[in-house]
Amino acid sequence: MTQRSRDRDRRGARAESSAARRPVRARRETTGRTTLRRGLSAKRASGAAKVLGMSNTRRAAVVAIVVCALAFTIAVPLRTYLTQKSEVTVQEQKRAELQQEVANLQARQNQLRDPAQIEAEARKRLRYVMPGETPYMVQLPEDKAQPQAPQPGQQPAPQGAWYERLWHSITG
Repeated sequence: MTQRSRDRDRRGARAESSAARRPVRARRETTGRTTLRRGLSAKRASGAAKVLGMSNTRRAAVVAIVVCALAFTIAVPLRTYLTQKSEVTVQEQKRAELQQEVANLQARQNQLRDPAQIEAEARKRLRYVMPGETPYMVQLPEDKAQPQAPQPGQQPAPQGAWYERLWHSITG
């Protein structure tokens, strides 16, 4: 026998001996059905990789781009909604304040419908007197107007003409 035939015989003997040593369960896995199952799962995996003709990395990039596009699409209307909601809150507060002011003015209007109230206001604020009455003005020391002191940060009103002030600023 030649060298090749001896090698073939040895390989066959090894294959038979290894198959004989394996348990029955392991021998079943090497049958055609298992190979067929493996073939189908391999085809499925390769089919998944062929979706849209892209690899996993490319598909992940496309998904990321779609998610970013959706986020940007939602961001502008959401910002507009939140801005308008805060503006509505501010306007509602202003409306409540104005309604309170209207209520106060209506109450004041109702007070001024009384002729006695109008007369009292005229005597107090405008210093009116009825014909035949003698008005008296009593000034108490605390009633005198106090000279207004300049407030901090406010300069006193300059005295004299501008050229006099200029001359005094130069001569010291």
